[in-house]
Order: sequence, then structure tokens, then C-alpha cells
Amino acid sequence: MKNFLPAFLLILIVSYALQLFLPWWIVALVALLAGFALKQKAWAAFVAGFAAVFVLWGAYAFILSSANNHLLADKIAELMKPLTGGNRNALFIITGTLGGLVGGLGCLTGNIAAKLKG
Repeated sequence: MKNFLPAFLLILIVSYALQLFLPWWIVALVALLAGFALKQKAWAAFVAGFAAVFVLWGAYAFILSSANNHLLADKIAELMKPLTGGNRNALFIITGTLGGLVGGLGCLTGNIAAKLKG
């Protein structure tokens, strides 16, 4: 549990910086490296990766959507009504959750690889 906050911040900051120039899946590699480098329990590694990318993608989607007064987000939420109920905030939560799963599984994979290594 002692490495939770460093892992969270490392994944959040490095993923944000690299996503400006690289594809979306770079968050998985960043989380994998953080999980490998920072020793922690498996569940803490998953939660750190999940939380970091959830916050990053959810906040980034909200900020980008705010630039056009949420016009596109409202239309997408309406198209995805069975999942979102027409609510744009649900769309941000879904976006964050999908990214969080990528980050969490990446960090968990790195954690398991570090334990297998020795």
C-alpha cells in the first residue's frame, strides 16, 4: 500500500505527457512499467492503474467536451441511450472506466511479471 500513491501519480503524469504524442494504448505500457518497477500487492497495483487512467481519461474527456459546450457529448450520449440513458456524464464515466481497465490490467500485468522474475 505504500507504493500506491507513487504508482498512481507516475501513471497519471507520464500517461498524460505521452498521450499528447503517442497512441491511446501508451497508457497500458506506462502502467505495465509502473507495476513492474513499484512493488505492491496485486490488487493495489490494479487499483492504482485503474484509478490513474480513469481520472486521466474521464477528466480529459470532460475538458475536451467543455470546449464546445458539450454539444458532441450530448449527441453521442443520445446515440448510446441504452448505456448512458442520454446523460453525458455517464459517457464520461464509461470513457474513464474503459481507460481504467486498460491501465489497471497493464499495471497488474507488470506487477505479476515482476513477481515471476524473482
